[in-house]
Amino acid sequence: MSASARSTLLVAGSANLDFVVRASHVPAPGETVLGREFATFPGGKGANQAVACARAGGVDTRMLLALGDDPFASTIENSLTDAGVTLQVVRSAQPTGTAFICLSDDAENAITVAPGANGALRGDELSSLQDVSHLLLQLETPIEAVTAFALSAREAGVRVVLNAAPARALPTELLRSVDVLIVNEGELAAITGHHGSVAECLEQLDVPCVVVTLGARGCCARQDAQFFLQSGFKVQAVDTTAAGDTFCGALVAALNLGDALPAALRYACAASALACTRLGAQSSIPQRIEVETMLRSNDRHAPIANRALAAYCGLV
Repeated sequence: MSASARSTLLVAGSANLDFVVRASHVPAPGETVLGREFATFPGGKGANQAVACARAGGVDTRMLLALGDDPFASTIENSLTDAGVTLQVVRSAQPTGTAFICLSDDAENAITVAPGANGALRGDELSSLQDVSHLLLQLETPIEAVTAFALSAREAGVRVVLNAAPARALPTELLRSVDVLIVNEGELAAITGHHGSVAECLEQLDVPCVVVTLGARGCCARQDAQFFLQSGFKVQAVDTTAAGDTFCGALVAALNLGDALPAALRYACAASALACTRLGAQSSIPQRIEVETMLRSNDRHAPIANRALAAYCGLV
């Protein structure tokens, strides 16, 4: 099948039900904080990124995930299908994954995940990859399964994108199978074992394309020997819970649609910024038309902003 006929994105990864409590600040070790509002939201890195591919990216999206046989599973399935994601569900005897999130008034968060059914993925569950252009993976499912998925996709001619979160050491065979690696600064340092500048850390990685998210600053990417910078969009943030996942899904969707890397980075930064203006994980992810409207009304290629970002990354 030709590359042009490969139009589907496949996400293989985690899905959780998020239990979110708002508080004045995230508690320090040993501290008890009196919270306020409480709500539950469908979440999990894999599921969030699948929703971002389908909703913010506007592309045909499938997801392979593992869920328990419980009411939490139905909530997650409904959220994904409502976003337009086609599901391949592995049913587990373990309970559906959950996450416990404290969200502070300054939009920071602290998250504890109970993986549950997410651990049921083994790595041999991929269905046909004939129409798949990109496989998007994360690290909230067993690393053996993630590695097996990446190897199978590479063999089938599918581009492999790995969001290496949560941070951990990566098997060499997994890294060798990755076309695009997406990390934040902490994850970049954990993978490389280097604590210098972003540019210095990127020199340690033998991956064709690496994208480093930098929070409100924006992002920095290296594709082969060339660097690209994209400054962030200014918004009034209320919840950053799914900002990184929105970035990942929107970026891969833009690449799937044929955007060059600089344009894909700009699109992903805009989608991520919009997600920060709303509560919840999947509930915060914007529609494609909202991202396009934001891009039309903002010019974020200001030379001054990019010069400051270049200096922060150690590129000047």
